[in-house]
Amino acid sequence: MKRGRFFRGFFQNSLQNNRDDIDKTRRNGYTGKSEFFIKLIQGVFRMNKPVLVVLAAGMGSRYGGLKQIDPMGKNGEKILDYSVYDAKRAGFETVVFVIKPEMEQEFEEAVGKHLRKHIEVKYAFQSLDKLPEGFSLPEGRTKPWGTGHAVLCAADVIDAPFAVINADDYYGPKGYQLLFDLLSKDGESCAMVAYPLCSTVTENGHVSRGICEVSEDGYLQTVTERTWIESGKDGIGYSEDEGKTFTALDPQVPVSMNFWGFPQSVLKQAKEGFPLFLEKALKENPMKAEYFLPSIVSRMIEKDGAKVHVLKSSDRWYGVTYQEDKETVVKAFEQMTKEGLYPQPLWQE
Repeated sequence: MKRGRFFRGFFQNSLQNNRDDIDKTRRNGYTGKSEFFIKLIQGVFRMNKPVLVVLAAGMGSRYGGLKQIDPMGKNGEKILDYSVYDAKRAGFETVVFVIKPEMEQEFEEAVGKHLRKHIEVKYAFQSLDKLPEGFSLPEGRTKPWGTGHAVLCAADVIDAPFAVINADDYYGPKGYQLLFDLLSKDGESCAMVAYPLCSTVTENGHVSRGICEVSEDGYLQTVTERTWIESGKDGIGYSEDEGKTFTALDPQVPVSMNFWGFPQSVLKQAKEGFPLFLEKALKENPMKAEYFLPSIVSRMIEKDGAKVHVLKSSDRWYGVTYQEDKETVVKAFEQMTKEGLYPQPLWQE
């Protein structure tokens, strides 16, 4: 009797937790009972497998458009197509796209529709007014609240350890394999895939990077978000006064490119820290302050003594902060395809 109640409760809870996915499955053509229950059972047994969270709600103001869906490959592939392809072959089976609500239809047509044939796709929506009780949106604010807030907006659809990436960054296949293997083995681990600063800057303007200090045994000690880093004739430096003065940086210093691996418990930490951030931000910089993932990680290290693995990838990072960066990225994908790293077209229908 007890065993019957257990299994009945187990499948009832599983059905409730996967109801949105089941509805989407039915809308996408799985109308028969057999297909319905196949999808349900797959969802139940995949719940604890690491998922990929893609942050795609950025406005692309410096790029001049929605770079998340700008074609880069010969067959219309976007950067995030290559990212999802690399994640899938590493073992990820579910991707969560964090987007703005008003982007949903365009994003679904450009990205979600064809990816659903290859991987489970979910959406989470980052909106400016999604704030804790007691806080309100400052009048005139249009800038998203940052990467930490984006992950919080996806909390309801993250049911497992998860990796986080930017939609407009190319990281290479190795980082996905490193994170998937770690999160699959130990769902309570935190990790970051690091790249040398010199390989992540552009000649076309300033960029934002998380500058890292790493211990001798390979754990992250601190990460400081620098929102204005430029490469010039005197080397690479950061500015705190919008480019008027600069402080030099070591070109080989490891930086965070927002490529993280987290246990679900990080969501609780992020939720607890967001009101503290808002209390300060709304007083000091209500129009532009952002709640960054590196600040959440730093708080975990300082407050709770969290251990964050720093995983080093030998792959080249590429990104498109500015429209002028696109040519470099297009040529890079063309070359990697010629070398056999990717098929052409990328997704074999």
